[in-house]
Amino acid sequence: MTNMSGRLWPKAVFTSYKWGLRSQREHTALLKIEGVCAQDGTEFYLGKGCAYVCKAKNSTVTPGGKPNKTRVTCAQGNSHVVHAKFQSNLPAKALRHRICVMLYPSRI
Repeated sequence: MTNMSGRLWPKAVFTSYKWGLRSQREHTALLKIEGVCAQDGTEFYLGKGCAYVCKAKNSTVTPGGKPNKTRVTCAQGNSHVVHAKFQSNLPAKALRHRICVMLYPSRI
């Protein structure tokens, strides 16, 4: 029997910002969601909530720090990556760090 972790959200990694030929757009983050290996899999996550929790300078009400929340907006081509626009832009030190992808709201 395998050990169940009890985690109810899939992990995602902040891979980069949206970019064009000559410019980088910091208001849109590109997220690679764990377990998504086909473009059809990204459709399930459209509209789902995301949160990046960073450490706060002062003590906060939420444990762990201040959450920066967003929603998954669209898929990125055929690369199995999704776009997310956060409340405030993610810092560059958040690259290759974990983002929580919540499984709500449900579209079923």
